[in-house]
Amino acid sequence: MSKKVLLVDDSASTLMMEEMILKHLTPYQCVTAMDGLDALALALAEPPDLILMDAVMPRMNGFETCQTMRRERALRDTPIILVTTTEEENYMEAGFQSGCNDYITKPVDYRQMLSVLRRYLEGEKAPVIRLHGGLLPQ
Repeated sequence: MSKKVLLVDDSASTLMMEEMILKHLTPYQCVTAMDGLDALALALAEPPDLILMDAVMPRMNGFETCQTMRRERALRDTPIILVTTTEEENYMEAGFQSGCNDYITKPVDYRQMLSVLRRYLEGEKAPVIRLHGGLLPQ
């Protein structure tokens, strides 16, 4: 059975791009939400194997959503990758404080995104390097 990834972003074009990349380059199943509240409801109804979530969204931002998900037994161990527009240390620290496992920065490089997803979903132990705030295989 393929792994399920919940993509969360308030930009329809970003969601479409991420979903197309996953559908064409991976065996992962995708589900989408456009804000934190919808993501929380969807994740509780159908727990995903990984969540890729924008940090800045209406109704409930990524940090708040991550904190709320970590309090839910069904989502406590689900990897959450926050997508941020900044590499500022205090911003990244807020993400990790909220309970995320990792982060990538916008604009999202599809190789970076796939590398991070594979590490969490497949347990790939490929060496990684930091590049523009993200992770890429060496």
